[in-house]
Amino acid sequence: MLSRRLSGIWPGSLVALVCAAGCTSVPAVSPADFTPHPAVASREFRANESVEIHANEPAMDPDSIEPGDLFDRIRDGFLLADVTHPSVEREVAWYASHPDYLDRTFRRSERYLHYVVGEIEARGMPLEFALLPIVESAYNPVAYSRARAAGLWQFIPGTGVRYGLKQNWYYDGRRDVIESTRAALDYLTFLANEFEGDWLLAIAAYNAGEATVGRQIAINQRAGKPIDFFSLALPRETRAYVPKLLAMRRIVANPLAHKLQFAPIADRPYFTAVNTGGQIQLDVARQLIDLPEEEFVALNPGFKHGVTDPEGPHRLLVPVDRSERLIAGLSGLPPAERVRVVSHRVRPGETLGAIARRYDVSIEALRTANRLRGNTIHSGQELVVTAYPGRIAAARGDTTATLTAPQITAPAEESVARDPQRSGSHTVKRGDTLWSIAQSHGVALDALAARNEIGTDATLAIGRKLEIPASATLAANDAATPRLQPLTYTVKRGDTLSRIARTFKVAVADLLSWNKLRSAHDLKPGQRLVMYIEDRRRLGG
Repeated sequence: MLSRRLSGIWPGSLVALVCAAGCTSVPAVSPADFTPHPAVASREFRANESVEIHANEPAMDPDSIEPGDLFDRIRDGFLLADVTHPSVEREVAWYASHPDYLDRTFRRSERYLHYVVGEIEARGMPLEFALLPIVESAYNPVAYSRARAAGLWQFIPGTGVRYGLKQNWYYDGRRDVIESTRAALDYLTFLANEFEGDWLLAIAAYNAGEATVGRQIAINQRAGKPIDFFSLALPRETRAYVPKLLAMRRIVANPLAHKLQFAPIADRPYFTAVNTGGQIQLDVARQLIDLPEEEFVALNPGFKHGVTDPEGPHRLLVPVDRSERLIAGLSGLPPAERVRVVSHRVRPGETLGAIARRYDVSIEALRTANRLRGNTIHSGQELVVTAYPGRIAAARGDTTATLTAPQITAPAEESVARDPQRSGSHTVKRGDTLWSIAQSHGVALDALAARNEIGTDATLAIGRKLEIPASATLAANDAATPRLQPLTYTVKRGDTLSRIARTFKVAVADLLSWNKLRSAHDLKPGQRLVMYIEDRRRLGG
């Protein structure tokens, strides 16, 4: 367990704030092609600074030099102005009063932040963008929204395809740390060009799409109104999205001003990429370097079924100090032991029992791996099959089995779902909601919903048995999902609790619990209700 990263004056909340935006993509543009907006200050980045070395000074061993604080490097690269606006002040107040949320988020970010900072610096872009995944996903690489946006940078499927993010049965590039970072910076670079160097408009368009922002600019121009971000009538979630990033910028720029203290993050690489030379089962690679499953999945979240894509990318991300062990382990690994997971395409007339016998696995194992409620399967269906190497080798003559070469890891929530030994269950009782069940079991709402193949706002039937993922991997430190945000609503005359619940897509039972109400009859006009809702973002397109 990592040590606590920051402390604050106020108690932490279980509620975490995460946006889940998708992006509309277009061809990438070189950063050299855009002209900075006049409101954006210019400076030389550390990457361009020179260091004078004197011949009479003894050479220093690089390993003996203590790394600096990555937060300092980020602050040095800030380019956006510190904006004073009520919407920014509200977000600053929220962050400052939730140090536990910041603590969890920055601990998660340690794996990725050095890499992201380096990629942004290489393009000469504002280092505020290193904080954008906090707004998007709380630096959770397996974050998934109901708009089907995925990964650190929250790409929807269509946007991912347009930006070259491969998505298939094996692999989702939207969750690949390296590929998604490239795509996100490509898109932000395009948007900077599209809006003539105005980074706030570019950030807004990353959330709402450039077409939406462009339409509002045209409307204001026709009306003779200003066209800066704060003057545009953008969707509600976008009006909050840009202030969230500006608020995070202010918090990081001066934590002490907000009664926060950040523990430093070492300014050195956390991971490195190792070429696997072909397809490999993730668990096999993980055991070669004796790395905890959660850590391995956190670095390789793009692979969805515990085995790397036979067509690549043929690389795994591992902590820097484990790379040599993985290289050595792979060089001595017999081909027959590389892969123990296959994709099986069901043939006409084939049964689940027949497939189980072919691979010498149990029917229950097949049901668990493929989230089947019964034994019904259909021709052409793709099934995950985990078997011993010898059984896979025996099945190589079967043209219905896909058995090919090298790649990466499975999504955290899915790899948990495939392991019945690491899960529990919950029988729904009167008053239960998915949110309250996730909270009581200490798992992420998204992971619980995905495990049971239901929406995060689903109505639960009393007596239904839900499967509880064990620890929900990356979200294990969050007692509640980092995808909810607080909202205060003032009750109007004629309002009912059920109507308010329907409007905000929350459960009546949760409204009662959050506001310590004994019944729906306690509602009065002018009363302020607190609720925790998923931060709804555009579907993209």
